[in-house]
Amino acid sequence: MAFTYNEPSIWFEYVLDTARKIKENNLDLQVVLVSNGYIEEKPLKELLPYVDAFNIDLKAFSNKFYQKLCRGDLESVLKTISLVAPEKHLEITTLLISGENDSLKEVEKIAQFIASLNKDIPLHLSRYFPNYQLKNPPTPTKFIKESLEIAQNYLNHIYLGNMSC
Repeated sequence: MAFTYNEPSIWFEYVLDTARKIKENNLDLQVVLVSNGYIEEKPLKELLPYVDAFNIDLKAFSNKFYQKLCRGDLESVLKTISLVAPEKHLEITTLLISGENDSLKEVEKIAQFIASLNKDIPLHLSRYFPNYQLKNPPTPTKFIKESLEIAQNYLNHIYLGNMSC
């Protein structure tokens, strides 16, 4: 059972109750949360016993990016990732957006942070395409491949998304 396509923490009580019931009735069924990482420590700790895996979006490694595009902060997301990493299966996804978070230095910082927690945490680097209100050009495939090479210096599992090659 995956809670995804909308931030599951906005329905915290529903997610907690549902995950708890799933685990009470079927231990073989896995519960997954796909999240932006904005959840306070107390509710996160309430959820942890009932969730098997997380995929958290680490949208950038810049507070400026988080303030501008997410109206949030990087530290909150890093804290959530740090709390989840030792407890559950965790994967990180970063959408690389042209002109916003597309520097190799930033990719390196993301990989270094993840590696400081566990080199085996998978990182998904996804290619951006213009959609809705954000009209930046698509992320060049060359940059995605260079990002892969940088991340491989730190992490054991990197996957490319939104790419045909």
